[in-house]
Amino acid sequence: MKKINVGIIGTGWCGGIRAETCAASPYVGKLHLAEINGARLADVAGKTHPAGATADYREMLRDPEMDAIIISATPETTHYPMAKESLQAGKHVFLEKPMALELFEADELIALARAKQLLFTIGYSQRFNPKFAYIKRSIDDGTIGAPISALVSRHITRNLGNKIGSRIKLSPAAMEATHDIDFVLWCFEPRKPVRVYAQEVRKIMQASHEVPDCVWIVVTLDDGSVFTIGAGWVLPPAYPNFASTWIEMIGTEGAIMVDDTHRDVSLSTMKRGIEFPISTMPGEKVGHVYAGPMDAETIHFLECVAKDRQPLVTPEHARMVMQVYQAADQSAEQGRPVDISNEVAASRHRS
Repeated sequence: MKKINVGIIGTGWCGGIRAETCAASPYVGKLHLAEINGARLADVAGKTHPAGATADYREMLRDPEMDAIIISATPETTHYPMAKESLQAGKHVFLEKPMALELFEADELIALARAKQLLFTIGYSQRFNPKFAYIKRSIDDGTIGAPISALVSRHITRNLGNKIGSRIKLSPAAMEATHDIDFVLWCFEPRKPVRVYAQEVRKIMQASHEVPDCVWIVVTLDDGSVFTIGAGWVLPPAYPNFASTWIEMIGTEGAIMVDDTHRDVSLSTMKRGIEFPISTMPGEKVGHVYAGPMDAETIHFLECVAKDRQPLVTPEHARMVMQVYQAADQSAEQGRPVDISNEVAASRHRS
């Protein structure tokens, strides 16, 4: 089996998960870490025993033996430049969402990856959630027929909302609903979005972070199908790291309702009150197993690099997701539907 050398830029919450997964994977020969927080770098290095650890990620890019780079850095303004440098250095790239802040940046990354024949994928981890995968399979195998409408409601706590909103002025559409836009468009493919209408609420986080509390988005596809996604980050902080999601997928021959609210496991203690463990979107280790999608997503990328396979999330699809959530932001700001059919048609022609 071919082993690959992997570098991880950013070892925070998500980067730390990916580092531990890489360290345990038989696909990885040498693991390298880059992190500007010295204490965090030492902590993750102590758990993963990398071949190299540095504060300067460019050291990894200069290494001719480095095969792939996983970019888990924050703030999100770093994603485009780091991905561009990594691709220019000839490395396969896994990039946490969002792939860029502007569509022209996404286009540049896609063109660069294609020109250099490099694998380039974006971290939409919910595709690796077993419940989500079951919905996709039920569409692919014809169980519920062709999808005609969908509803997804996703909400996280203010603890995480404050953390995200304080580091960059991106909306819940861009940072939370993006996972579900990706998933629903994946379920409905090859249909494409043509119109987006969104409304947002600014009651809580506007004063502190200048970001919306929540957004509701209606997307019309080119065959007349419609889906609705709601996303917010102002649930009361009584449930640390709690993410609550409800999905309704309606097809011509059936329907699937998925409860991903993580209320199936509850813990009550005298000191901490009621908690919902195993409830984070990325997931977490539980002794000898990993509960959640991020571990499987990371292994998928490693396997694709080792076996020269296209990852599940194409950069072109991630660009379309970006286009939808940007249209949602524009619609909420202007109070009108945003027609994106011409741009989608042009994108389809380019791909």
